[in-house]
Amino acid sequence: MSSHNESILREPLVTGKNITYAKVTNDILVPVENKPNAAWWIGFTVAALGALLWVFSVSYTFWTGIGAWGLNKTVGWAWDITDFVWWVGIGHAGTLISAVLLLFRQNWRNSINRSAEAMTIFAVICAATYVVAHMGRPWLAYWIFPLPNQFGSLWVNFNSPLVWDAFAISTYFTVSLVFWYTGLLPDIATVRDRATGLRRRIYSILSFGWTGNVKTWQRFEIVSLILAGISTPLVLSVHTIVSMDFATSVIPGWHTTIFPPYFVAGAIFSGFAMVQTLLLITRKVLNFENYITMFHIESMNKIIMVTGSIVGVAYLTELFIAWYSGSEYEMYAFANRVAGPYWWAYWSMMTCNVISPQLFWFKKIRTSIPISWVLSIVVNIGMWFERFVIIVTSLHRDYIPSSWAMFYPTWTDVGVFVGSIGLFFTLFLLFLRVLPGIAIAEVKLLLHSASHQQKLKLIKEGHLKSEQVEFYKESLDKYDSVSEEEIKELAK
Repeated sequence: MSSHNESILREPLVTGKNITYAKVTNDILVPVENKPNAAWWIGFTVAALGALLWVFSVSYTFWTGIGAWGLNKTVGWAWDITDFVWWVGIGHAGTLISAVLLLFRQNWRNSINRSAEAMTIFAVICAATYVVAHMGRPWLAYWIFPLPNQFGSLWVNFNSPLVWDAFAISTYFTVSLVFWYTGLLPDIATVRDRATGLRRRIYSILSFGWTGNVKTWQRFEIVSLILAGISTPLVLSVHTIVSMDFATSVIPGWHTTIFPPYFVAGAIFSGFAMVQTLLLITRKVLNFENYITMFHIESMNKIIMVTGSIVGVAYLTELFIAWYSGSEYEMYAFANRVAGPYWWAYWSMMTCNVISPQLFWFKKIRTSIPISWVLSIVVNIGMWFERFVIIVTSLHRDYIPSSWAMFYPTWTDVGVFVGSIGLFFTLFLLFLRVLPGIAIAEVKLLLHSASHQQKLKLIKEGHLKSEQVEFYKESLDKYDSVSEEEIKELAK
């Protein structure tokens, strides 16, 4: 019997035939070593225009003041905090995929962790810009950190949610950046060894003298596990702290103990949806179909479905507790969300976040690339509406009816948000041009355990039972990177 320990019943994590170590390296480094194709240029041009809009909108905000936004005396937080929480949530999937799945030895993370980690870094950068922008006096941003004694007090105001966010984001960003860059070192060294001239010098500096000997790999694996252990609590802590911006207040609709776990589930929900959006485009444009397979797509869809269900339960729990509390203010806050002036935002949230993920119960939808891509975008639209509903509908009608007000976004609000999306995609596309979008070294580990060609080899050598072979034959037709000819050949 073969010593192979990968079940034939599991779908392959690497597809295609004649896949060798050299072919893995060549395929993944195509975007880095060659000129970008037309699709990349089109995407980069659109994203760069969005980034320019962001620069203009933020500059206008700094020059004019936050009065350029649609805020008023009643609604003091609106699109700025909505966008901030949305971006922090998107940044959650990278840490979850990289750290948690590494600790649980889930090999399907190997092809998607690199892009997810990069997405985390860029999303947190976008979130951090909102922390600075809504200060009003951004040139004094350093006041949120402990100050030298000549400023008077050494400590900052720890009662301020702004300080909580600053510490949470800076910690999350630092650990995520180190984790991401540590994982990049073997692949940067690979690019270095294949490069010439100035590019070789640059990648030599970036690789920190990586040699690839046994001792280096041992230390690499130990450091990766330590960083994963440090990063895992951040999945829970960062968005818990963000949720406390609201939960520690006494405003109806905010003052609730369900916010920390509810926000964490929502963050994973939106983060995986954004990973799905990015990877489905990346695998097509950069020809990564052999490495980002249907198994990866289906696995992420399952997580989106589960976390979407958790978020749906949280929504229903909020409504129940508002009624059960007997507080007329709490009951009115939620009645206002459901049937008030912003009813359209609430029902958009419910439709996108609760109903649409349930479609993934159907395998045909879960394994359909176009539908998966559309639903991943729908989920992120719904998660933006969730933050908008939580923030604006809880503020615009307070205890005194004479102070009730509506919030209407200005062009600056829209420009900063749309521009931040452009900034995010600009950074992500530049990342794909200069660094490998898939972890080369980690994908190579799968070649002799979880690849399609290894499973075919086991079948041809007669190591498997007939029912296992039949199961695999029936499953092959859903792998979009396996050709019909291969299926017919195996059926003989």
